[in-house]
Amino acid sequence: MTGRDGGGTGPSGAGRERGSGGAEPGGRGAEPRGAGTEPRGGGTEPRGGGAKLRGMPKDAQPRECSIADTLDLVGERWSLLAVRELVHGVRRFDGIARNTGASRDILTARLRKLESAGIVRREPYSDRPPRFEYHLTPAGRELGDVLAMLMKWGDRHLHPDDPPVRWMHSCGEVLEPVVVCAHCGRPAREGAHSPFGRGVLTD
Repeated sequence: MTGRDGGGTGPSGAGRERGSGGAEPGGRGAEPRGAGTEPRGGGTEPRGGGAKLRGMPKDAQPRECSIADTLDLVGERWSLLAVRELVHGVRRFDGIARNTGASRDILTARLRKLESAGIVRREPYSDRPPRFEYHLTPAGRELGDVLAMLMKWGDRHLHPDDPPVRWMHSCGEVLEPVVVCAHCGRPAREGAHSPFGRGVLTD
């Protein structure tokens, strides 16, 4: 499930932009000035295993978990939807804003957070005025697997009769993503057992 950043192509026309939007600061479609920080009160404490969220009880002892740390980066709606648009090949700010419905200041903050985390990178496409496109890094492209499974769940449980978007696979069939064990090929959720590591809690 990769758009132009992943070496493949999305559905026909999925990555085409309308107009020349997508400007960085300075000009029509510019990202708002001073919008590079998270809104007050809506973030988390510094990341790390078991970091406490604001509003969490003082006596809480969160499980150390890579899921929690990943959600700290991309667990907010607009972050994953921005990645979705990049998977579709939509790379300019105006197109991402249009297709996600995110406000410009929030989208700016989310894209900058994704950039600082090494999930997206910016590349200039205009010098005067300075304008940039967004591209997925290798780490960002891996999130395409997460989106594929979210899409599969939504198609099955929310839109069983009419999935909004389907992808074709290079094998010639409609994409049917599954998560399997790389060693035996069995479905991951059917064979996983006996967790171990510092995030395992005994009670």
